[in-house]
Amino acid sequence: MNLDRFFNAKRVAIIGVSKNPNKVGHVIFRNLMDSKYQGEIFIVNPNEKEILGKHCYPSVLKIQEKIDMAVVAIPSEIILKVVEECGKKRIKNLVIITAGFEESGNTKLKEDLLKLLKKYKINVIGPNCVGIFDANTQLDTIFLPRSRLKRPELGGISFVCQSGAVGSAILDLATTEGYGFSKFISYGNAINVDESDIIDYLAKDKQTKVICLYTEGIKNGKKFIETAKKVSRKKPIIVVKGGITEEGKKATLSHTGSLAGSAEIYFAAFKQAKVIHAETLEDMFNCARVLEKCVKPQGNRIQVITNGGGYGIMSTDAIIKNNLKMAKMSSSTETLLKRNFPKIVTVANPIDLVGDATTERYRISLGACLKDKNIDILLVVLLYQTPLITPDVVDVVTEFNDLNKKPIIVVSTGGEFTQVLKNSLESNGVPCFTFPENAVKSIKKLTDYYL
Repeated sequence: MNLDRFFNAKRVAIIGVSKNPNKVGHVIFRNLMDSKYQGEIFIVNPNEKEILGKHCYPSVLKIQEKIDMAVVAIPSEIILKVVEECGKKRIKNLVIITAGFEESGNTKLKEDLLKLLKKYKINVIGPNCVGIFDANTQLDTIFLPRSRLKRPELGGISFVCQSGAVGSAILDLATTEGYGFSKFISYGNAINVDESDIIDYLAKDKQTKVICLYTEGIKNGKKFIETAKKVSRKKPIIVVKGGITEEGKKATLSHTGSLAGSAEIYFAAFKQAKVIHAETLEDMFNCARVLEKCVKPQGNRIQVITNGGGYGIMSTDAIIKNNLKMAKMSSSTETLLKRNFPKIVTVANPIDLVGDATTERYRISLGACLKDKNIDILLVVLLYQTPLITPDVVDVVTEFNDLNKKPIIVVSTGGEFTQVLKNSLESNGVPCFTFPENAVKSIKKLTDYYL
């Protein structure tokens, strides 16, 4: 299934654009106009001649140009008529925002729509979804205003989400945190384009480095396992499954009309498909950041470098709890560090640079550890509250990270000053965490995927 025109459409029609700025169709139109999308936009409403200075067509059949993709935001009562017109216009790709199908018990409307889609060979993302976004082409069909939901900068994460509410809220939060995205795809009821089709497409997307999936019910288990097995050899897939309790399973029926199934069956399927199962959305994006930004580790031996003894202890505990190994540095590394540091510094694992740590101590430690063949991964605790660390420590860490020799993960806890420096590191390709436990859990996922 070729989904390329959904994200690289040169001409897009929006069906159901109202003059009312609060209506879904108007918001989609405004968002696409305000984005940096370079293609042509056509709007359809039989009751209007012009909206925001743009000519309004009574039907897609009245548009002379060939349309690559259409966004449908109309009441469910007229959906069949409009899709029929799209079929006659030979529009092969639709994003259907409209709800009111099996999630509300209207299975007949779903079946009637499916017949039309098969008749005209139309691919649909949706119905009952919030839209799609491509950070590369800036094609934005999300029906939530840009003033309320930030659109992400270009990056390596693609987020595929069955729930529109989960998808939009997490997209907004992740964007605020500075995560870069390739694509966001809310797929709703997945009437004939399901999660497996989207994952298969993203495997070929050059911008996508990590695929994140939130699902409430897989449409076709065998198809998913076969697709995920093939794709996970190229790119990591991280999955969060909603509806794992009995009460949660009942809720999925009224949400996207999905049959949730047994949690154990899903977990077994994920294992068979070689996807990474994350328990929470927070874990998913923590893991995604590490997999997106870090090079492949050669092993699971971790060296901790810290300027806070307590954080060194917590990091050590987390490493052991996650069945990872504390690295044992070579004697030559130990000799080099002892020669360059005062006796108050502990040269072991963790390396404790103590409270009067300087940026230079971090530079020496990072350089030595990157060269040490006994060390596979560096967990660097940077507590910016200590007075002798200068902001250019960000440049030091970034410089070593750019060498792409070993994964470097940073832990920094603090307020506004800390957050500014963390954001700077993240934007330069270094994953940063507030607490060591979350950092180590993500390192565990990294090693499990590669080793």
